[in-house]
Amino acid sequence: MSHSALALVRGALTGHTGWPRTWDSPLPRDRYKVIVVGAGGHGLATAYYLGRNHGITDVAVLEKGWLGGGNTGRNTTIIRSNYLQDASSAIYEKSRALYEGLSQELNYNVMFSPRGVMMLAQTEHEVRGYLRTARANYLQGVETRFITPEEVQKRVPIIRLDGPRYPVLGALWQPRAGTARHDAVAWGYARACSAMGMHILENCEVTGVRSDAGRVSGVETTRGAIGCERLAIVVAGHSGRLAQMAGFRLPVESVTLQALVSEPVKPCMDVVVMANTVHGYLSQSDKGEMVIGGGADGFNNFTQRGSWHHIEETVRALVETFPMLSRLKMLRQWGGVVDMTGDRSPILSPTPLGGCYINCGWGTGGFKAIPGSGWAMAEMVANEAPGPLAAPFGLERFREGRFIDESVAAGVAH
Repeated sequence: MSHSALALVRGALTGHTGWPRTWDSPLPRDRYKVIVVGAGGHGLATAYYLGRNHGITDVAVLEKGWLGGGNTGRNTTIIRSNYLQDASSAIYEKSRALYEGLSQELNYNVMFSPRGVMMLAQTEHEVRGYLRTARANYLQGVETRFITPEEVQKRVPIIRLDGPRYPVLGALWQPRAGTARHDAVAWGYARACSAMGMHILENCEVTGVRSDAGRVSGVETTRGAIGCERLAIVVAGHSGRLAQMAGFRLPVESVTLQALVSEPVKPCMDVVVMANTVHGYLSQSDKGEMVIGGGADGFNNFTQRGSWHHIEETVRALVETFPMLSRLKMLRQWGGVVDMTGDRSPILSPTPLGGCYINCGWGTGGFKAIPGSGWAMAEMVANEAPGPLAAPFGLERFREGRFIDESVAAGVAH
């Protein structure tokens, strides 16, 4: 059944029983040209652009659980590109631009909403920092500007500008940033990959990495051994464990990033607001829920359930700037396991194991980077060398002391 208005009406009259599977569920073959470990947004985007840009469709995407069940389905869906460093700005702006046309590209509605993102300046230090970022963005060709408190109030009527501890002194505003539907991004990429003949293997956990003469030869999984010529590891907070299987270590640590949503309320805010000083960020979903995120946990862990003390800390801080939140009930909370590097920038790199490539270290910025990350990773795997987007993010930068420091420009508490 094709996807059209007429098909929706026909489906409604027949109990929606005629719709085909969005993606196939095949049995694994003995061997593939490329194996991508991780069927989240980054892994699926890598597979998609391998086929779209480089004609490589002999690909298997392996997922230990269900597709999109990791960080892709456990985030606050913010998309922006107003980072400070040139390398960061390039890959995030590539991603934001791809998001703008992603629904048309995939023929699948990912609900991209370019509602705009503002990052509040609530100290004089933040004012100086965001003015610097705005000027850097101008040179990078990224559309941002610093706006006054009065314009902040006009765009966000529910905000309190004169907080007793943290008054709003202005904000860095990116009008073409926004949000998208997180699971729809994964589903759209998955459908496109399946249509190209790629295999998406769910409930297929990698338990070991095989090598021969210093080069990857395949993986051991809970569904048997599978051979490959090239291996792409794209598993976010579990990257260190997969790297250990492949015989190398990563300069990352895994922590939980927590979020929650409130009960639904009538529309009251049509932009995304990030408040780094009070460690919180806020948007309103299409269902009316206030989507609230905060900083990452201060200790290493792999829990995805969230914790009361962190939710309390985040909400207590945001209530000062958004007093109306105090009257809302929490609907649900969750956590995602994110992988942090020392300079708060990602790793897209070849590894010491030949034919094995790693994509990790996105920390709190993973969702916004999905299309650009997949584009850059696919280019590196196809050509067996990093392209211009990925080249600055190699593992060797940690040995050389060539850091891409985004610890402040990332705009959230770490």
